[in-house]
Amino acid sequence: MTKINTKSDIIRNPGIDFQVDKFCDLKINLSAVEQRCQEYAKRRSIKKEKQAAWLLKVVSLIDLTTLSGDDTRTRVRRLCKKALNPINEKTKAALDIGDLNLKTAAVCVYHEMLSEAATHLKGTGVHLAAVSTGFPAGLSPLPLRIEEIKYSVEAGADEIDIVISRRHVLEGNWEELYNEVKMFREACGEAHLKTILATGELGNLTNIAKASVVCMMAGADFIKTSTGKEPTNATLPVSLVMARMIRDYYESTGYMVGFKPAGGISDTKTALQFMTLMQEELGRRWLEPDLFRFGASSLLGDIERQLDHFTSGYYSAAYRHPLA
Repeated sequence: MTKINTKSDIIRNPGIDFQVDKFCDLKINLSAVEQRCQEYAKRRSIKKEKQAAWLLKVVSLIDLTTLSGDDTRTRVRRLCKKALNPINEKTKAALDIGDLNLKTAAVCVYHEMLSEAATHLKGTGVHLAAVSTGFPAGLSPLPLRIEEIKYSVEAGADEIDIVISRRHVLEGNWEELYNEVKMFREACGEAHLKTILATGELGNLTNIAKASVVCMMAGADFIKTSTGKEPTNATLPVSLVMARMIRDYYESTGYMVGFKPAGGISDTKTALQFMTLMQEELGRRWLEPDLFRFGASSLLGDIERQLDHFTSGYYSAAYRHPLA
């Protein structure tokens, strides 16, 4: 796949004034969305050398994530090492990609683990992301959520994954949602803001579409599907709707906003369907890490197994490809 410059051609989304007329009449046809999504699996298949190339691209788009109550510094340290060397040496040699300097896009952790991660990632080009604003529920007091963002930025995070207050969406309090996300964006400063919609808790696709627009209007750098903690996380129908909202926002404002599906993407087949969706709905430029991420960790292990099969003809056991 052709490598393109991603450093100078993106103007960060500054947000725009709240305009209810931009989304108030939105209505999403569920059956039409589902029918469109079925096409990605049925008609578009990527095989052999092309599949291997696409999977290497997927690796560069992953936010390696650990968000467990039993996280330790040792686990985070190993995760960072995996982010810097995501493909085992044997497979890299077989693919002849030793000079590719392949890394994942970011490592994402709770604030408490930022100092450990920063020690290992500083100067590597791998971004450091922290979940914030009372993740995953987002129900702590607003002043504390704002301070939590500032606290993580000061600790070294250059990306902040925030959760919105779902009640604003469910109650139709769109201007309150706008003001909340705008305050989060201001608290981030130079750090990029990924707004997690928690789509599995928003009721329907129309709500998801409206929430996507409002968050982008408030200055979100990325809109993200899920925390990974909801019963339903990233799905193709939800992602199609969000991608279409990104496209509409770009066409009306000229600002490119990123997309991050997260939760439930654990195999290469699913990942390639998401890649196909992005290619067809938003274009090649949205297949770079400054505009597209996968919130996943187990996905990387399956990618290694598929690449191993491509080079050897055999599937290796999962335990041969540990996360770290």
